[in-house]
Order: sequence, then C-alpha cells, then structure tokens
Amino acid sequence: MKKILLLTILIFNIHVLTIAQELPHRMTPEEQQLWKTYIPPVNPLFTYPPSGPVRTMAEWEELQGIMITWTSYTSILRQIVDYAQEEGLVYIVCSDSNSVKSYLTAGGVPLVNLKFLLTNFNSIWCRDYGPWTVYRDNVDSMKIIDWIYNRVRPLDDVIPVFFANFINVPIHQTTAPPYDLIATGGNFMVDGHGTGFSSRLIINENPSKTEAQIDTIMKLYMGLNRYIKMTNLPYDGIHHIDMHMKLLDEETILVGQYPPGVADGPQIEANLQYILNNFKTCYGREFKVVRILMPPDAYGHYPNQGGDYRTYTNSIIINKTVIIPTYEYQYDTTAFRIYREAMPGYKIIGINSNAIIPSLGTIHCITKEIGVFNPLWISHPKIDGVVTESGPFEIDASIKSSAGISQAEVDWTTDTTAGYSPIPMVEVSPDSFAASIPEQVNGTEIFYYINATSNDGRNTNKPLTAPEGYYHFKVNVQIPVELISFNGVQDKDGVNLKWITGSETNNRGFYVERNPMNRIEAEKWVDIGFVEGNGNSTEVQTFTFTDKNYLSGISYYRIKQIDFDGTYKIYGPVQVNTHPALTFKLEQNYPNPFNPITNISFVIGEPGFVSLKVYDILGNEIAELVNEYKSAGDYKLKFDGKNLSSGIYYYRLNEGIYTEIKRMVLLK
Repeated sequence: MKKILLLTILIFNIHVLTIAQELPHRMTPEEQQLWKTYIPPVNPLFTYPPSGPVRTMAEWEELQGIMITWTSYTSILRQIVDYAQEEGLVYIVCSDSNSVKSYLTAGGVPLVNLKFLLTNFNSIWCRDYGPWTVYRDNVDSMKIIDWIYNRVRPLDDVIPVFFANFINVPIHQTTAPPYDLIATGGNFMVDGHGTGFSSRLIINENPSKTEAQIDTIMKLYMGLNRYIKMTNLPYDGIHHIDMHMKLLDEETILVGQYPPGVADGPQIEANLQYILNNFKTCYGREFKVVRILMPPDAYGHYPNQGGDYRTYTNSIIINKTVIIPTYEYQYDTTAFRIYREAMPGYKIIGINSNAIIPSLGTIHCITKEIGVFNPLWISHPKIDGVVTESGPFEIDASIKSSAGISQAEVDWTTDTTAGYSPIPMVEVSPDSFAASIPEQVNGTEIFYYINATSNDGRNTNKPLTAPEGYYHFKVNVQIPVELISFNGVQDKDGVNLKWITGSETNNRGFYVERNPMNRIEAEKWVDIGFVEGNGNSTEVQTFTFTDKNYLSGISYYRIKQIDFDGTYKIYGPVQVNTHPALTFKLEQNYPNPFNPITNISFVIGEPGFVSLKVYDILGNEIAELVNEYKSAGDYKLKFDGKNLSSGIYYYRLNEGIYTEIKRMVLLK
C-alpha cells in the first residue's frame, strides 16, 4: 500500500512539474532528488521475455509510421507531422486531439494519416521512453519491447503499454527481476541483424547488473548477438549516441566530427577506432564511415566552451524521407550534401532546431519509429565501389516474409536514364535467393536494386528508395597483360602457338594449357609448358610455344598468365584442328545479345551424325537443337529463349572428332 501511495504522489508531482515547466532531456534537480527513492511503474503481466528468438527492426526498414508526444516545441512537431504523414501514419500522444488538430490546420498541415493516443505524459522525449518494434523469427508476429525509462517520469514510462494496447500487439517489459533494465532510446541503435550500439551509460545506470547480464537481457528481449558499448563523451551531458552518430544502413555509420582536439572530438575518434579495430559488419566486412560536421553555436562556441551541442546526426528516417536538424545556412548546406550523397533516392528535409537543441536533443530525440505489422525483409550484402572482375556478378539476398515469397528479381542497368532490366532471382535454399548480372566490359558502371513480392501481395525494394535510390559499382579490372593477339596453327613441327602483348605488369610468365575435349570442362585442361614473361614492359612483345606432342583432331589451347604474387588471368582459348582438309565451322549467333530469338549458323565439312546443344553457365544442358545425321553443307536455325531467364549461355556443335563452343547472352 505504501508503494502504491508513493507512486501516486510521484505521478502527481511530475504531472505538476510538467505543467510548470518544459522538461529538458537531462534530469532536472528535482528529478535527481526523486530518483533516489523512485519506484518505476511495473505491470507484472508483461515482465517476461518474448518466446523464441526476435529481431529488432532497423531504422531504415519499412515503417507503418512514427510516434510523437504533443507537448513542447509544437512548431517543430507540426513540421514533423507535415513531412511524416506523407510517408505513413503519425501516432500523436496528446491530452486533447482537438487542440492539436486546430494547431496543425492553422499551420496549413492536412489532417491525414493521424492517430491520436489520448493519455497523460510528462515530456516530449519519446525516443527515450517510446516502444521498440521487434519481430519473432525475423519477420513473424510483431511485438513491442519496453525498458525502464531512466527518468523520474512515470507517465512517460507507461506510454509503451498504452500504445501496445492501442494497436493490439503483445508487449514485453524489462521492468522486474531478473530482467529489470534501465535504458534509454537515444542511446541505442541496431543494424537489424542482431548488432546493437550504445554508450557505456547502459552499464553506469544498471550498477546491480554485470555486463554479461545486460547482454543476456538484450539478447532475450531485443535479439542482440553483439552489443557494442563505447566510452561516454565528456561534454555530452546525457551520453546518448544519437547526438554524435547514426547508422544509415547495415554497413554505414554517420559520425559527427569536431575540429581536431575540440570538445568531444578526441573521444568520438577513439570510439570510432574502437569499432573499426574490433568489429565487422553483419556481412563480415569493414564498416563504411561517413563524416559530418558538428557545428559551433551562433556565437562560434563549441560544447567545451559553453556552446549548444549542435548535431546533424540526430535525424530520423521515415521510409523514403530523412528529416535532419538545421541551424545555420553556412553549415546546413554541407550537411544536406553529405546526406544526399550517402543516401541516394531519399528526400532530405531540414527543420530548424535552434529552439530545442539547448535542451540536449532534437529531431531523433522526439520521434520513434513504428514498424509494419507484416514485414517483407530483404538482407543483401551490396556490391559497392570498384570491382576488379569483369563478371558475371552474383547478387545474393535473404528475402523473408511470414507469408512466403512469390517473386524476386534484380533490376539493373548501365544507364539509369534508359531504365532497368529485370533478372529473376532463383531460390537456392530456403529464403535465400540469387541472380547474376552479366559480364561487362572494363569501365562499365552498373546500377541495381532488388525487388520482391510476398504471397500476401506486399512488395518492397532494397534499397527502399529504388529505383531513384540504387546500389552502384564500377568495373575496373586491373589488366596484368595487355594481350593484342593469340592464335595457333599446325605445321610439320607441331602446333605452333603465338601471342603478342602490348604491355606487361608484374608478369612472371605464361603457363600453356591444352584441352582435347571442350572449353567448358575445366578439369580437362592440362599444363604442357611455361614461357617466361618480361616482368614490367611497355613495349610490344611476341611469345611462341610449339606443342610437339599434339593430339589428333580438335584441341583447344589457352595461356594462363601469372604474376609474381601468384595471381593469374586466363587468355583464350583458341582452337586448332589437326585435320585441316575438313571444313567445319560454328558461327557466332546473331543477334547477340538477343531477346528472345537468335540465329545460329554452322558448316559441316563431311556427312556425319551432328549434335547441337545449348548449356547454361553451370554446364547444364537446357536445349537440344540438332541430333541427327546431316550431309555436308551450310545450316542455319533459330533458337527461342522465351522460357529462359536473362544470362550467359553456351552452344556446342559436335560431329565426330570436331567440337566447337560459342557463348551467347540472353538479355530480357
């Protein structure tokens, strides 16, 4: 009874305090005193972890909308509502929806996509006390997670329960032993793949828990497999990481940057190096870091000089829109440019935050993402930057929906103004899909994205902003040897091979290889000799090799150029017929690439049984065009690939000892 009475008194005191003044992001002196004896509100019905593994949604995933609390800084809130309602629902926690509607209407904001949660509250900082969206088994059954709020604001602390009831979703709270945990939303970011980031505030505010116990609670409730904790910053009074960093996607971190040695700059740099030196992305690769300035206040002062803690990382991603705080034109223009370059396809919106930033928070701190009920989730390690291979380029993705996937494709182009071409993705294992972008010439730029549809009709892209946003890479193959020509002929000495190079770089030499069967079967290639290279050369060089032990009939030859460091590149093959009196020839199909019909021509030098077959890139036979006895002569036929997916295919002509193979490209 005493605890209930104390809680009632505290709620009354905080409610009065809220009316008397706007609560800042940090604790007020009155709250610091109350915190010593504060008993957070606990609902025993919700104090158990979710059953089964869960995954916490990342901020850039598809949202049904966001939450805000309508109290102070209403002019900023009105702008957030204006932009956010174009991307989804806006859940507005308020005590009087009519006054909110009137204020929005007076500012020219349409009343669409709004949901009003009529309940009591203490403060505007719903990022810290708001609900977290998690999904069981990655994409099934949405749940709400709630922590103990690290402020003496009991009305704020119970809003997640109110919200979960409002949308009829189960809630799980870390409010009772052994799972009691004090945490705050501004000090938590997650990559959607089980990695979380916080400052060590999470440890400081839970002195009764070991770090291992904290990690266990976050695994059970949030699905974390890794929990990265960084040293608190000396001048950030609330120690929330969203004041100086932000995850833009699974592998990109936006990090605030001060001038050398200024304010929290040294500790931010140390924290960044701690991450880069000790952790990889969820795909096992290095993190990409994007730097953005931490500007001084209007008087040129930084936090260590008493200036406001201005930050551009405190932004929110709402589907295809990013809302960032702004302060002064001279700094804002640079921030806009950095966001646009780092997040192509997103609409970047700025809201002046000079009024709110003295309270140690801005856009991200006063908003909270709400995930969709039935997500269609795509996880893809993007190909980015410069690649040193000519292809094909395999695009792999994990695509999941509780309803199952009905269709997935890679849309790609070398010119975004000309539109995209789809390549169907094949399910290679449960929830794992793959497709290959065809081989490209050196210097080609490739733009692509993934599109998927679930069996219940949901459709999404990766990245979410496609086709305006896309992944992009450039083919830049480092050529160790510039090969001008390569050919082979038979004479009385054997098969003479000759190749000419225009330049050489780090070239140890050439292995000569022979294949008596065909050029698809890699295991048939046999090393028959080695010719030394010239190391580095910019002059034209001629190389020869004679195969005195040549085989009767058709043979293929290739050269395997190898560098001093062991890397190699294959050139060829060339075909040599040791029976030149017979004339056999397989022509290149035309047109090539084709869609979906192409012509194939060939010449038979003498009567015999002829086969002409088509194979996919893995060597699987997919079509038999000819399989019969034919007289000597010229032949031409059509091949229809309407039932095939885009990609590289091979066709092989065989007659007795004669075999020849050529490549063709189907591009739909």
